[in-house]
Amino acid sequence: MDRILLSCGNGGRENANLINNVFMKYFKDFAKYAFEDAGFFAGFSNKLSNDFAISTDSYTITPIFFPGGDIGKLSICGSCNDVAVSGAKPMYLTISFIIEEGFLVQDLEKIAKSMSEEMHKNNLTLLSADTKVVPKGSVEGVFINSTIIGKVEYKGLSAKNLKEDDVIILNAPIGSHGACIYCLRNNISLENNLQSDCASLWEMIEVLLKNNIEIHAIRDATRGGIAALLNEWANSSKKDIYINQNDILILDEVRGICEILGIEPYSLANEGVCAFALPESKANKALEILHNTNLGKDSRIIGRVCKNDLGNKVILQNTWGTKRYLEYPEGEILPRIC
Repeated sequence: MDRILLSCGNGGRENANLINNVFMKYFKDFAKYAFEDAGFFAGFSNKLSNDFAISTDSYTITPIFFPGGDIGKLSICGSCNDVAVSGAKPMYLTISFIIEEGFLVQDLEKIAKSMSEEMHKNNLTLLSADTKVVPKGSVEGVFINSTIIGKVEYKGLSAKNLKEDDVIILNAPIGSHGACIYCLRNNISLENNLQSDCASLWEMIEVLLKNNIEIHAIRDATRGGIAALLNEWANSSKKDIYINQNDILILDEVRGICEILGIEPYSLANEGVCAFALPESKANKALEILHNTNLGKDSRIIGRVCKNDLGNKVILQNTWGTKRYLEYPEGEILPRIC
């Protein structure tokens, strides 16, 4: 490949190849926390003696406004969630805007308002912000970059730490965000109430951490969906992962859209779904706690981690009892998804 393709941003195989073949060639000596959702650093004074986590992300979704949120809410939730699944409470924020010439001021105010509401929910402090305006056609409306710094409340979470016989818990139905955006992008009008699952996950995760549940890894299933997430976990931990199709919740509306498109819901993006890997002995207690939270009320075990017999593979058992590999997503299904 001599040029960047849209599929290089899909969160799947092409995206991984871009990172490994280009960026890691030059950044590997500096990227201590490569392939994790956040990096970590220590405080610089007695008042900041605890470790902190930091994550940065850029948001380019089209359309900018969608049922359940907009690019502003997404930019806060997305970066907060990357810190939250690293075991850290989101605390500090920097944001920057790249705005297309001619963008409506009233739309920018809507975006700023939704960001403010989500910042209040997470009790964030805004440390720094920047705005750039570029000529018409340079961007699609507005792009937003957000960086979140959080205080680490639970140390040691890592995709590398999955253990044999860990169970995997998923907190919510999958595919709602990706299916919702696809319908809007392609003017598909369906008689349903489907909306993005965009939400900040820390409130749910915090409850679990405060109950001293042993957890080995947490990750949110964004670009590439749970197919990308589980393959990343299998590769990082050098384990095989088995999941059961019957245990994965999918809304009927999402399932119907996938049938129309001829795609699998496992590759669709989510913005309020995360997976937990933890010892089987802790699973029932974890589920009991999660079921008492708003974002975790539909939590269930979807699979388990096994020894590496097949070479870091994710194996999906379907309704009829047969098994197949759930591969890394390939190609560009839904551009501008986040």
